Amino acid sequence: MTENTGAGGNTPGASRPDPSHRSAIRRRRARSIAGTVLSLTLTLLGLLLVTFIIGRVMPIDPVLKVVGDRATQAQYDAAYIAMGLDRPLVVQFIGYIGDVLTGDFGRSISTGQLVSADIKRVFPATFELATLGTLIGIFIGVPLGVIAAARKGGIIDQVARVVALVGYSMPIFWLGLMGLLIFYGILGWVGGPGRQGIIYDGMVPSVTGMILVDSLLARDWAAFRDAFSHIILPASLLGYYSLAYISRMTRSFMLEQLSAEYVITARVKGMSENAVIWRHAFRNIAIPLTTVIALSFGSLLEGSVLTEIIFSWPGLGQYITRGLLSGDMNAVLGGTVVVGVCFVVLNLFSDLLYRVLDPRSK
Repeated sequence: MTENTGAGGNTPGASRPDPSHRSAIRRRRARSIAGTVLSLTLTLLGLLLVTFIIGRVMPIDPVLKVVGDRATQAQYDAAYIAMGLDRPLVVQFIGYIGDVLTGDFGRSISTGQLVSADIKRVFPATFELATLGTLIGIFIGVPLGVIAAARKGGIIDQVARVVALVGYSMPIFWLGLMGLLIFYGILGWVGGPGRQGIIYDGMVPSVTGMILVDSLLARDWAAFRDAFSHIILPASLLGYYSLAYISRMTRSFMLEQLSAEYVITARVKGMSENAVIWRHAFRNIAIPLTTVIALSFGSLLEGSVLTEIIFSWPGLGQYITRGLLSGDMNAVLGGTVVVGVCFVVLNLFSDLLYRVLDPRSK
């Protein structure tokens, strides 16, 4: 007599996971989480250590920046002690970590405001510019890389290579100046330097700090058009560098997938080329491509210094540069820490997204 196997044809206990197997899975997940937390902690500590050392080895006396060069020796010594510079370096570093964790970067000598308040004011401008540049890079770079790989050696492939080569080799300040000369000075197609024209400056209530978003929330379409005319040129410039990197990596990923056995099998079975490219090959590169896009976005956040200077864009890059030129180390170190944290968070986000999307990581 055969044993009753139930509706599914298996024995009653066959579908139950082995408790030891579940325990092993939990241990692996716990080790993975602990490893991620440890790596994140060490990375942040390394970032803080580097910025702390930079602040100590720079040939700028922070005490003189506070008291001025006409202060007496007694005033200098009092400020030196008040700033905690008389304490051992280890104690200073521990105090520096505590200040950063509470968001205290000190007070900016240039603006007289807290550095945290200054960063809160300027960071949305950089975030808005980098986000639009990244979107341009994605919507142009990804299709360009896919088509270049699908038609390897063709005209589009050659164009993609030239675009990537020029994007990597052309100085961004030269492109920015030429863009202003042609599209603003001669043709008048875009707005000039700055985030808005003088007429609209301060007219839109600040909610997010991003002019395009705030003007949409206020339904001020004239201010939106003006803000868009000012941001489109610097965003396109950053987007060009982003798409050069994204298109090159997309092409590389796609070439690897298009030579895989499953793609050859799909073609032999008579599947259309568009289905092979977009439904199968592209889905498999979407996971590593998220990491590429995240790194590209982080690069635009910290690499838009020259663009912000050329276009008088009041963002974090210009804030750090002005702080460096004026010897305002609190502003420089505060901005550097924020950029570094953004990179760490973006890397962590892409890693978590990779684990969620890739079944093999589970």
